[in-house]
Amino acid sequence: MQVEQGVPTRLPGRPEFSSGPCVKFPGWNADTLVKRAYLGRSHRAKLPREQIRDAIRKTRELLVIPEDFRIGIVPASNTGALEMAMWNLLGTRPVDVLVWEHFGAVWARDVRDELELADCRI
Repeated sequence: MQVEQGVPTRLPGRPEFSSGPCVKFPGWNADTLVKRAYLGRSHRAKLPREQIRDAIRKTRELLVIPEDFRIGIVPASNTGALEMAMWNLLGTRPVDVLVWEHFGAVWARDVRDELELADCRI
């Protein structure tokens, strides 16, 4: 994008751009978020609980997850999910940790210094 004095001179090719590795869906606007989100509401309240159950149901159907498997929704996107998986799944077998960037280095440090795995190669 070209910018002059802090103001864009050209619009992006994809106006639905969003933070993270995804774009907003076509037709997205803030009103859609406000109508569907229960901002400031507890996840224990009736409507947010229903929305969470629906997300879990759709996830189970889409990924064909067996009924006896649990699905967890965690904050912090991939970072939180990977941390949760590392702390719950690593340790019973040898593990190799490959590092390419900042988050990989942080996770490798966690494996080495926090989990203190006996059989680990970084």
